[in-house]
Amino acid sequence: MINGERLIERPLRWGMVGGGRTGQVGYKHRTGALRDGTYSLVAGAFDLDAERGRDFGVRLGVEAGRCYATYQDLIAGETARDDAVEVVSVATPNFTHYEITRACLEAGLHVICEKPLFFTVAESEQIKELAEHKNLIVGVTYGFTGHPLVHQMATMVKKGMLGDIRIVDMAYTHGFNSGDDVGAPEAVKWRTNPKTAGSTFVLGDIGTHLYYLSEIVLADLKIEKLLCDRKAFIPSRAPLEDHATVLMHYNNGARGRLWVSSVDAGNMGSQRYRFVGSKASIAWSDSHPDQLVYQVQGEPERIMHHGMPYLEDESLAVDRMGALHTEGLGDSWSNIYLWIAQAIDAKRRGDEAFLKTHHYPDINAGLEGVRFLENCVRSADAGAVWVDFE
Repeated sequence: MINGERLIERPLRWGMVGGGRTGQVGYKHRTGALRDGTYSLVAGAFDLDAERGRDFGVRLGVEAGRCYATYQDLIAGETARDDAVEVVSVATPNFTHYEITRACLEAGLHVICEKPLFFTVAESEQIKELAEHKNLIVGVTYGFTGHPLVHQMATMVKKGMLGDIRIVDMAYTHGFNSGDDVGAPEAVKWRTNPKTAGSTFVLGDIGTHLYYLSEIVLADLKIEKLLCDRKAFIPSRAPLEDHATVLMHYNNGARGRLWVSSVDAGNMGSQRYRFVGSKASIAWSDSHPDQLVYQVQGEPERIMHHGMPYLEDESLAVDRMGALHTEGLGDSWSNIYLWIAQAIDAKRRGDEAFLKTHHYPDINAGLEGVRFLENCVRSADAGAVWVDFE
């Protein structure tokens, strides 16, 4: 169980690019990073409006002189200091991820980046090569995979408690983009513009969460081919999609379905997973993150609750609240940031043995998310046809 004990020698000096007062995602990053004493927020370029960003940073407790107007200013200002920032979180729109991440790595800074990581696999491979050359960590904020019961599912699959996996069914839908974009805030508009969002909208925005979580749970399964059908129900969003369905064939013969939508009118937003094996099934949703439904063929249905001693060690090890209390998204983000901090600390100490077995969403996780998107777009743009997963 995680109980707040410091798990690295000292807090990492941490900075943010983006995540300012008018954004929604920045607080999630700070909630995750500042929980366990593993990061200390010392610098930032929080906002395109430099004055607003400086005011915001000061109110967060950052020195005014370390609240910068641009990420370039942050890098230049910090690398000149003896107490320079060591790791930077990139909480900005998709089209800026590559340039900011590259600049930070070239300056010798570790990076924690929003998803989808970059626009293309080629960009992701370039950053992977650069990070390896610089001996630096790149983490990706797949913030939902810190939930303890995600790791319960992964261990149950690994132990064969479900038997051979046959069916994978996943959905992440909400209705917040059911209307048109007239008068919509910039946080919506940039996500539906190919120049700023990339080649997808909801597939990249929320579909990559489903894909990465399934990779955690189904570690030995790989997609061999897929078919993606996507549509913009709000025509102004085309060629990007606000709704998509992906069918998948896996290397063990399993079949999968992934559904993402931001026009699921009335749905307040939820992820739903069901993994079906030859012996049993498990189902989990982030709307009820403390409960895992376990169904063994021919036996009564069981509801497994987080924090209970009958769970696997891998789940109990990342539990924070205990069985009597609800674990939420903030707890999950805290786990993600803690795992990345441990990776950075190990890299700094040269502990490669630790890194070989340590789990966290790394550059490879981000790269594979981009690969999934490229294959989905290739299928959809060819007329929703089956394509080999490349």
